[in-house]
Amino acid sequence: MIQFLVHEKADTVGVATVDIKANQVATGLYMDNQNPVEIKAAQDIPLGHKIALIAMQKGDTVIKYGHDIGCVTAAFDKGAHVHIHNLKTKRW
Repeated sequence: MIQFLVHEKADTVGVATVDIKANQVATGLYMDNQNPVEIKAAQDIPLGHKIALIAMQKGDTVIKYGHDIGCVTAAFDKGAHVHIHNLKTKRW
């Protein structure tokens, strides 16, 4: 079962297609090449929210769907829940 999708190889986050529980090894799929990927979730990740594919530091740029979606405001590890508590848009 696919639990998250990643649009392309350059992305740094995937999007949960189901609720993912903390410590669960979730299976994802790269949509550009159909390659699978597995990541252990560090926290619960609700449906539609992002899971970190790599560890990131404050100030890093998050890439989703091949586009810059914002700046990391609090460092996180691979498998972390990425949302408004650790990501901010660069628009405002």
